[in-house]
Amino acid sequence: ERGGNNSFTHEALTLKYKLDNQFELVFVVGFQKILTLTYVDKLIDDVHKEFRDKYRNEFQQKGTLGLLNGTFDFKDDFMRLLRDAEESSKVRAPTVMKTFEQSLKSQKTVKCMIETRGEKPKEKVKNKKNKGSKKEGTEAVAVPGKASAGDKQPSVAGDREELTKDEILQKNREEFFKRHMKAGEKSSKSPKPEAQKEKGKKPRVWDLGNSNAKVLDYSNSATNGSAEACPMEEFDPEIALGDRNREPGRLYDLEYESDDEAEEEKAIQNPSKPSSKKGGLGGMFGMLKGLVGSKSLIREDMDPVLEKMKDHLIAKNVAAEIAVQLCESVAKKLEGKVMGTFTTVTSTVKQALQEALVQILQPQRRVDVLRDVMDAQRHRRPYVVTFCGVNGVGKSTNLAKISFWLIENGFSVLIAACDTFRAGAVEQLRTHTRRLNALHPPENHGGRTMVQLYEKGYGKDAAGIAMEAISYARNQGFDVVLVDTAGRMQDNAPLMTALAKLIAVNAPDLVLFVGEALVGNEAVDQLVKFNKALADHSMAQTPRLIDGIVLTKFDTIDDKVGAAISMTYITSKPIVFVGTGQTYCDLRSLNAKAVVAALMKA
Repeated sequence: ERGGNNSFTHEALTLKYKLDNQFELVFVVGFQKILTLTYVDKLIDDVHKEFRDKYRNEFQQKGTLGLLNGTFDFKDDFMRLLRDAEESSKVRAPTVMKTFEQSLKSQKTVKCMIETRGEKPKEKVKNKKNKGSKKEGTEAVAVPGKASAGDKQPSVAGDREELTKDEILQKNREEFFKRHMKAGEKSSKSPKPEAQKEKGKKPRVWDLGNSNAKVLDYSNSATNGSAEACPMEEFDPEIALGDRNREPGRLYDLEYESDDEAEEEKAIQNPSKPSSKKGGLGGMFGMLKGLVGSKSLIREDMDPVLEKMKDHLIAKNVAAEIAVQLCESVAKKLEGKVMGTFTTVTSTVKQALQEALVQILQPQRRVDVLRDVMDAQRHRRPYVVTFCGVNGVGKSTNLAKISFWLIENGFSVLIAACDTFRAGAVEQLRTHTRRLNALHPPENHGGRTMVQLYEKGYGKDAAGIAMEAISYARNQGFDVVLVDTAGRMQDNAPLMTALAKLIAVNAPDLVLFVGEALVGNEAVDQLVKFNKALADHSMAQTPRLIDGIVLTKFDTIDDKVGAAISMTYITSKPIVFVGTGQTYCDLRSLNAKAVVAALMKA
């Protein structure tokens, strides 16, 4: 599925490979990572062609047994190809600068570089007259006396004629400035305002507001992190929960009905209707069109189909660069493959692309949050999750959803309000805490408060607040700490440094990047730069990078689900949670097949 990246690095070695799908061969070249060998791609291509052409008959006659039992004397050929590749990549000597004698300037004589006074300026003046006749006409109207004098004396020397032109231009400028000065004097006679505005900005005072900034400072509050700071709130639980028929604590998979399933249902409901719209010979020829009979696939056959697939992926919000790489990897996987008799190129390419997409969405390392929380419980410490991402993607909202899911699974949660920059961030988390406590009051859990908020107000160091919150959770016996951070753009170096510091100092168990499903190419830029910033600004030898992804606003995109592919392809990290709405129950786990079905929908 990542065939576009045909290299693999392991410690000090780099391996590059090439596939031959027709004979099921893999050609691998290995070299030291520190070496910059420009001829490696040419070498592996040449070896592939030479080896395949030399032993083609043996492969076709004996098949796999011929490969296992055969002896291949290829050393001399390989050494020859290696020498050719090395020769072709040798750095060419820099081009030597020409001497003065070799240049064209040396061939000019001194005589041809001397200007004869009065001749060439006349030619220039004539050219100027031809080109700018209109301009001279207007000048003649402005100063008729001097223009006529110039017309009467065409034989005057060129420098004198140019001088008269300068005088004409100077007079025109003076008249222009005089006219504008008069207009300025007229406008200045307008009545002056009674009072001039004072310089500098004044803070706006709102009628219903409070001008005292101390009201927003919670640094001296004695209730930080305690249940008294977030009293319970009475509200309609139907609004917050949505579906009441769900199973508590269960994280449902994403659901999507593919076109095939819908067609099967229609066929069952209407069995009398014929399945094919076209009848007779037209339908038969339409079915046989595009069939390839037992032949090897070549790139020319696949290119038109892959071009359509690439455009389709981009239209579904897959980043353009990743769509190109995906199609390239599918082409390499299928090139040379022998197809069946009744198989179309389109269906073969589509099937291979679907398999590649499912493979990308299935994580290399599954993140099981509940299992990891129980493991942290056995070690008598809180499980720490940090949320990061750009502005406005829904970090605080989805943090509240994950809190609700953890509470329903019996874990107590401490929310650390480390967004000390955005106005209203602390109040938003306080409201969520009140509502979660109303849905799960302490009397339902043996008098234990299941969710609390730890906050220190605004303008404080986020890394310090997170450290204090983790220490408070360890002392009070909380199971999970969810750290909310301020939104920041990936290009803002100071804020990215602060985030890297927060993660490096507190060493969370899980770092989740929150991204919205609405983005296209921007998803790649965000994830790459967030990971790069965490790696660059970390002091550790093995820096903590993003461990997983929370994909939000999934209910707003219909079948344009390409952001899921872009994010997982670029980081190889799993999508742990998917936000699908506004209620606490609108949290899902990723279903790779459902996402691919939506992606491949026409």
